Amino acid sequence: MASPPAGHIVAMGGGGFLMEPENPLLDDFVLGLARRKPARVCFLPTASGDAASTVARFYRAFSGRSIPSDLTLFESSVLPRRPPKTTDLPSFVAEHDVFYVGGGSTANLLALWRLHGLDRLLRDACRAGAVLAGVSAGMNCWFEGSVTDSFGGLGPLADGLGFLEGSACPHYDGEPERRPTYRRLVGSELADGYAADDGAALHFVDGALVEAVSSRPSASAYRVEGRGSEVIEERLPVRYLGTGAT
Repeated sequence: MASPPAGHIVAMGGGGFLMEPENPLLDDFVLGLARRKPARVCFLPTASGDAASTVARFYRAFSGRSIPSDLTLFESSVLPRRPPKTTDLPSFVAEHDVFYVGGGSTANLLALWRLHGLDRLLRDACRAGAVLAGVSAGMNCWFEGSVTDSFGGLGPLADGLGFLEGSACPHYDGEPERRPTYRRLVGSELADGYAADDGAALHFVDGALVEAVSSRPSASAYRVEGRGSEVIEERLPVRYLGTGAT
């Protein structure tokens, strides 16, 4: 794996404005890491096919507490649909403090980003101090591999961006087949890695896990490793971000 980009990556198993619109704790955590206030936040809805409904939900969630914009790649050109309008994708990316990736097809996301060179631009942005964050496919994409439903049923995807070492599994408690599928694949088709429940997020700095945080008191995160014929699942300490958090 190439050396990880310096900077913050927040990988959410589930939650944020797309899954918990009345619970802003994870989104507040991401905004709190931004280098500038108010943060310039770019939403990347690629995994959902740039669905207009997810873009609208993003603006409802982030307007008034950040400077929001979105970048769509399924249109005829690589132009943000909201100001600032630019044909210069590198300059547009460099302007932003946070990149927030929505859920959907991890495979489609990776293909479109690579086609337009956005993968390289995001690596450069992270090195320059931008925060990379996302939920579901927006968790998977940063790792070398992941469990995805991009091809129909759940299966392995071993061609992630590799900004983070190992593999990932979101929705660990939210979808019944996620946990057994990941446990079956780790150590065979996927490298050791991390799993996160809905409402849990893993915060990495310079490629190293700093902590796990959550928007729900019961949400958990795990380190999952294959050791011979066994799979070892270690529950990680999780810091609840809500009332009574310490």
